[in-house]
Amino acid sequence: MASASFAPLRHRSFALALGSNFISSTGTWMQSVALGVYLQVTTHNALWLGLLTVAAWLPALIGSPVGGVMADRVSRQRWIQFNNLAQASAASALAIAELTHHLSAPLACYLAVAEGFCSSASWSAWQSLLPDLVGADEVLAAVSLGSAQFNLGRIIGPVLAAVTLAVGNPGWCFAANAVSFIVVVIAFSFVRTPARERVTTRLAIVAETLVGLRMAWRTHGCRNAIIGVGTVALFVSPFITLVPAMAIDVLHSGKVGTSWLVTAQGVGAVIGALTLPALAKRTSRLVVLRGSMMAMALMEALYAYAPSLVWSALALVVLGGSYVGTLTGLNASVQLHAPAKERSRILSLYVLSLSLFYPLGAVVQAALAHHFGVRPVSLVAAVGFAGVLVGLSFFRPQYWHQMAADPSQLTLSVAD
Repeated sequence: MASASFAPLRHRSFALALGSNFISSTGTWMQSVALGVYLQVTTHNALWLGLLTVAAWLPALIGSPVGGVMADRVSRQRWIQFNNLAQASAASALAIAELTHHLSAPLACYLAVAEGFCSSASWSAWQSLLPDLVGADEVLAAVSLGSAQFNLGRIIGPVLAAVTLAVGNPGWCFAANAVSFIVVVIAFSFVRTPARERVTTRLAIVAETLVGLRMAWRTHGCRNAIIGVGTVALFVSPFITLVPAMAIDVLHSGKVGTSWLVTAQGVGAVIGALTLPALAKRTSRLVVLRGSMMAMALMEALYAYAPSLVWSALALVVLGGSYVGTLTGLNASVQLHAPAKERSRILSLYVLSLSLFYPLGAVVQAALAHHFGVRPVSLVAAVGFAGVLVGLSFFRPQYWHQMAADPSQLTLSVAD
């Protein structure tokens, strides 16, 4: 089973793309931790953490559908390179502003808008590129490895951020992130894929996006996953935004505590990404998905009132594993059910759902946390999500079964 999970790495272009994305993920998490610490230390207001999340994710409302349309029309490698160059520029501006003592919370949010737009615009290109980089029976394993590399970056990035913050300042972390984007630009110059038929029709972003939207809505496996990821983003995902507030203002563990909590979530996520596919092969993708969602609700509730940094980190290990199991399962449902012709556009709607409801949930929970505290807000969110799961199981059980693999694809699993 392990060999099946790692089989896509035998393809040179996939290995090259995955490796460069891992370097970029590490830089992204270095910047994320450093920027969260900067905002919490300088403002001591969790609302800024929520606003930063909004600034980073809401641009996907435009960037994601635009990226989905472009990824179906132009060279996906070149589109990824273009967007990474733009992100490198934004990260460089952030580093220069901090190192010259001109950085402020509003400026950080403005630059997050630029990075968020480009990141969301290139995401669907990367996802829809996977079937061109690996064998047809390795696509879902490639999705799982993509999740693993991102979360491995979540482990290493915060550790490097902690070391960098101990000997330097946040600006160094922002500069490292800028360099990581350049690595992606260089690496994708050597990524090779089969030639695609050139699209000669006139570009019509709105009309082409609507075609993808209608197809996604008619396809239950896609529609349910897109609704599911939005629900997760609204209730559960904001715990990621509130980690600095929990570490600094609740657990009183400072910058180092923030890094360790983020790292703990990453450890759990990597373990989940590399082990849950094998479990799905033994049972089913649906069993793993439902189990991951229930575990998320339970572990966020436990994390909300963990008595110390150690117990909080342990809770986040399990929460991180179940979180990545949930997102991988929902992503796999879209990959399995989306028609090939509209795949990029439907995947862009998936990330659009995540990008809309995550910042919404983050800013609401951050505002409530500022007035009532992080612990009670996190507990209420966990209970609310658990209520949604119970309601679906009792009143709409078909929701789950419609995300099972198509009959023609029953031999596939998350690990295949």
